[in-house]
Amino acid sequence: MKHLKVGIIHNQPIPKGEPNWESSVDVLAQVEAIETALTELGQPRVRIPFSRDLAAFVATVKEEGIDLAFNLCESVDEDPLLIGHPAAVLELLGIPFTGSSAMALLLSTDKLTLKRLLGASGLHTPAFFLYEGGEVLRPAGLHFPVILKPRFQDASIGIEQESVVAEIADLLPRLEALYGQYGAILVEEYIAGREFNISLFGYPQPRVMPLAEIDFSEFPADLHRIVSYKGKWDEESFEYNHSPRCFPNNLPAPVQQAMRSMSQECFTLFGLRDYARVDLRLDDQGGLYILEINANPCLSPDGGFAAAVAENKMNYTEMVGEFIRLVALRVPL
Repeated sequence: MKHLKVGIIHNQPIPKGEPNWESSVDVLAQVEAIETALTELGQPRVRIPFSRDLAAFVATVKEEGIDLAFNLCESVDEDPLLIGHPAAVLELLGIPFTGSSAMALLLSTDKLTLKRLLGASGLHTPAFFLYEGGEVLRPAGLHFPVILKPRFQDASIGIEQESVVAEIADLLPRLEALYGQYGAILVEEYIAGREFNISLFGYPQPRVMPLAEIDFSEFPADLHRIVSYKGKWDEESFEYNHSPRCFPNNLPAPVQQAMRSMSQECFTLFGLRDYARVDLRLDDQGGLYILEINANPCLSPDGGFAAAVAENKMNYTEMVGEFIRLVALRVPL
């Protein structure tokens, strides 16, 4: 394994101060942490940024002679619709890489496709409809409050406290504002209750890491218990500082097993690979709902995936070593 050269492939973050820059620059924290871990492992490595200049990217990849890649690309030029393109280029070049295929990334990033596939497979997810401009046609069976999510964004981009709408009279103005900024908006029934992040690691049979919960217990009554953009990225905000991650030990065994089973079904359904995170809600009646599926979740040392792996008694460097082991199995002999 030690002779394999690793290319750390990443998108270029947007400049500080631009909209949503906090989530964009996080990729550099991932690059630096993985680079440090690879150095500790004695693994040859090189950073290679990805952009629309494919000729330059391919030339660099060939010049560096990498054997495999750590794919950390979350977009291309901040376009989330292109999240699968770096993986597709690596596939065309025949270079094995960490994480899911281009197809799996595209399927799981599009919230509409994700919801439709979940529903068709009998996996429980909140009722929804898609807003693409014009009047609102509320489908039967959808109950308020609802939460509004940009169809193609991740990392809580476009999600704020105002994204939870309690009355239909307030829906259209909020939808129009979000649509003007992000395009199509998923309108999803808001599920009150506890929120869990289920990390999976491995391939072809992933291991379910310890179940993590977002603790909203310190939120006052006038704050919705959601992971908003501020709550995820604004270190000065109340939401960021009062929604810690924990690993609860008070979940009934049947609920834990249901969470693990649903998450593994999602992994298989979307053809995911190596690692993933499934976000669930547990309502007051014990119902479980799938909210999101993250095919290549953030690998920052302070992120949820690394925390779950650490809770499973594996440190960050060991985690990176396991990624290399998984991908090395796909390197042609």
